[in-house]
Amino acid sequence: MKVFLVDDEIVIREGIRESFPWEGSGYTLVGEAPDGEMALPMIRDTNPDIVITDIKMPFMDGIELCRTLRGQMPWIGIIVLSGYDEFEYARQCIQLGVREYLLKPINAEDLRGVLDKVSAQIITERKNLEHAASLRARMESGSRFVREKLIGSLFSDEASEDDAHTVIEQLRSMGCPVPAAYYVVIDSAFTPTGEGQEAAAALADSSGGIVHTSASRTGTRLLVLGDSSEDAEERAYAFANSLVRELERTGCSQIRTGIGEIVDKPEEIINSFKTARHIRHLLVKRTEEQAFILGVREMGEPAEDTRTPSVINDAKLYMAQHFSDPNLMLQDVAKAVNMSNSRFSTVFSQQNGQTFTEYLIYLRLNRAKELLRRTNMKSAQIARESGYNDAHYFSYIFKKNTGITPSEYRTRYQNEPE
Repeated sequence: MKVFLVDDEIVIREGIRESFPWEGSGYTLVGEAPDGEMALPMIRDTNPDIVITDIKMPFMDGIELCRTLRGQMPWIGIIVLSGYDEFEYARQCIQLGVREYLLKPINAEDLRGVLDKVSAQIITERKNLEHAASLRARMESGSRFVREKLIGSLFSDEASEDDAHTVIEQLRSMGCPVPAAYYVVIDSAFTPTGEGQEAAAALADSSGGIVHTSASRTGTRLLVLGDSSEDAEERAYAFANSLVRELERTGCSQIRTGIGEIVDKPEEIINSFKTARHIRHLLVKRTEEQAFILGVREMGEPAEDTRTPSVINDAKLYMAQHFSDPNLMLQDVAKAVNMSNSRFSTVFSQQNGQTFTEYLIYLRLNRAKELLRRTNMKSAQIARESGYNDAHYFSYIFKKNTGITPSEYRTRYQNEPE
């Protein structure tokens, strides 16, 4: 189980990071952030199973973070940290689907107990969803079968404008309300199709009604609902990332997934599907292995495939110039190259072979290694020069990625070329 930590207090993050026996525990700490705003793109990057978050934080607090995760990635288990005087905040978080609640101060034993409890819940839910999906796959009649067929009819080239509105109304009358302000289609192909379709359906079921699936000959097609254009895009990217990982976990291969354009009318869902299908077909012609490429665009813009490598080169140049800024975030780089946060995160990973977070750590640790080899700076100063305000977190990241501490690296490699 992958765990992500969000807390504005360095001492809390350090305490959880250092005191909990991560190695051999069955849990991996994949990242941390001081507030929800900084955490969100990193959570999309690392795709954790569990998020541990404080309630009171600057910029985006725990309540807003829980609300956003609930809307975009409802399959993530959330654990809330709180002080004794924050019960009302905790109550609001619980209403937003929080799994567990821990009072500060926290010790390793209590945290292990809560992680085990949430982990067991997630595993049970996944098994239940897989079982339900398996039963669904064996059904050749019934309301679920009809609903999936109706969803599938929205992707038909033969559907007219009136047909789309009729289908939407039929789905609503069957207890499957899909009218939304915005729509995006995901088209995914994979083998074997049966197991993958069950996994996709189970993941869609866990979305709380924001994603609906329909099996196809080569895989599955999914309709993503959004309250705004940005909301639809964020949900589509988050779901596509999770879908690919879930298909891989299930044992599927040759995974090719495209995301279509954002549309705001039922009769235009077919256009989103055609874009998604076109993007997916492009993958067949590519020589490198990639899980998916995307064609999301704002309405009124020309459709696009993945952004050109030159844009990613611009992003890497910007990061090389600013990585020593400890406040550098994905949204800063995305803005610099004129991309949305979620689109940039996904396209960067595809073009570069590393997530934004991984590449930023790579730049920072390369700088740290250079300073350790060539200077006598203290570790705290090297941390600051490399983009880390917290010297302890710098040491943790350094050892996690190199296997040795900064001081051990200096002893071994000082005055030697890399």
